Amino acid sequence: MTIRKLNIILIAVGTIALVTLFWWLSADPTKDFTVNLEGADNRGEGVAFVQDVNIGEYFEEFSTDYKPLNETWTNFRGADYDNISKSPVKLIDKFGPEGPKIMWSVELGEGHSGAAIYKGLAYILDYNEEERADRLRCFSLLDGTEQWSRGYDVAVKRNHGMSRTIPAVTEDYIVTIGPKCHVMCLDRETGNFRWGLDIVKEYQNEIPFWYTGQCPLIDNNVAILAAGGSKMMVAVDCESGEKLWETPNPNGWKMSHSSVIPFTFGGRKMYVYSAIGGLLGVAADGPDVGTILWETNAWTHSVVAPSPLCMPDGKIFVTAGYGAGSMMVQLHENNGEFSVEVIDEYTPKDGLACEQQTPIFWNGYLFGILPKDGGPLRNQLVCVNPADTKKVVWSSGKETRFGLGPYFIADNKMFILNDDGTLTIARPSTEKYIQLDQVKVIEDGHDAWAPFALADGYLLMRDSKTMVCIDLNK
Repeated sequence: MTIRKLNIILIAVGTIALVTLFWWLSADPTKDFTVNLEGADNRGEGVAFVQDVNIGEYFEEFSTDYKPLNETWTNFRGADYDNISKSPVKLIDKFGPEGPKIMWSVELGEGHSGAAIYKGLAYILDYNEEERADRLRCFSLLDGTEQWSRGYDVAVKRNHGMSRTIPAVTEDYIVTIGPKCHVMCLDRETGNFRWGLDIVKEYQNEIPFWYTGQCPLIDNNVAILAAGGSKMMVAVDCESGEKLWETPNPNGWKMSHSSVIPFTFGGRKMYVYSAIGGLLGVAADGPDVGTILWETNAWTHSVVAPSPLCMPDGKIFVTAGYGAGSMMVQLHENNGEFSVEVIDEYTPKDGLACEQQTPIFWNGYLFGILPKDGGPLRNQLVCVNPADTKKVVWSSGKETRFGLGPYFIADNKMFILNDDGTLTIARPSTEKYIQLDQVKVIEDGHDAWAPFALADGYLLMRDSKTMVCIDLNK
């Protein structure tokens, strides 16, 4: 073969590789996407039958011995839905020569579900492939002793994991959403079953690609759920299971992986949701509770995982992966009427954008990790001013890149988990990236994407198959 022919072949192969890479980074992965599952089709199209699921039918008790503690992490992104711990407990700055102090670990079914914590007990929704069952499992936070589990049979095939939601927990109740939209409400301490809801059967919604990612919300003992089928949003009394209100869905918007976020603005409390089809706010109280206060179809993408980031001045930042980029909107209130204005929209390479995790709003600035299609700053942690989210104040640098894992702030420190189970401690700053320490916590870690939970100085984190508890107390 001549050198000229070899060069032509190499150029052709390189061109094909570049085109394939560009397509992979920018293409909508849900186009023409179908998954055939035993028992039901998770698209909701061409369904021959829907599996009958007896929600909450199984219960096992293993132990009643645990040490009660003081603090809680009650739901997705913590009590204030901002991923910022308000605990006064002092945490370590560095792991030291001996590395992280791991209290315990437990093997889980493959997935990305995170834990909630209530005064010494940790709760996580897990899928058991051998039993083909969703299981809410309760553990002692201090030593990992399993207390009990409650679950139900449901056919789910692995599709980048199965379970990927976080329970909502109060003193009295726990609410979960399983991979195929089965909602279960239990008594928190005992695990006794209260009620169940099959959203697919009740509201004819489509299960999102890669299964349910929406984390439930409990507000004043009422479960708030985005159905995205015949109804947009529903409220269920935790005590009785009674449906208190249902929001119409005239636009036919669908359930996304995003979670409902409570927000108060212009004298009104509302529930903000980034659906497949648009962004909306639903009245959370008053005589018009459950009605749509405002909506916009300016934000419409096929895969939406991050939740809306609502700021005190009425700005709402929404972002998504697979080329969607980001949008900043401004909410306006005038004599009780609401309107929404698009301030800016851009691709992921042009400013702050996130594929899976929701950014953090801290000290007036936004912090997030750019996706793999974020241009030269891809996979870097960045800080931006909400006034101009396309202008990066600082980035973690090309030598310090992260993946799709979680990050949050506690005790004036930012904890960041990489895909492979490496945990980084940084100092949150609006001026520069300040790294304090970094250590590999989970050996052979893989797809460590689940959000953190922290209480009493104990951090729960996981990769796709293992959950560990780390003592961060100083």
